[in-house]
Amino acid sequence: MHEMSLAESVLQIIEDTARAQKFAHVRTVVLEIGALSTVEAEAMLFCFDAVTRGSIAEGAQLQIVEIPGTGWCMECGKNVTLSERYGLCPECGDARVEITGGNELRVKDLEVE
Repeated sequence: MHEMSLAESVLQIIEDTARAQKFAHVRTVVLEIGALSTVEAEAMLFCFDAVTRGSIAEGAQLQIVEIPGTGWCMECGKNVTLSERYGLCPECGDARVEITGGNELRVKDLEVE
């Protein structure tokens, strides 16, 4: 379960930001997760709860925003929506599709006290 190490990295980002911006507690974390990132939202929620115990983010609500997968087809030259990492172009069926979005895992926003 790589979500545990990802949740630990998110907590590190939160703690680094807290030191820089001098806040004491986090109420809400908005996390963007790309549909093609191979991160399971439910596993991330569970792991976030586990790693934040005893931290400034303990009890914080984790809001997950899913970013759709997108790509550019080298054959037909179209920007397309992708539902899987190695999927075929939904327009022409070609396999040469370069991912342009949906890979991300990013802390988008923090609500703090």
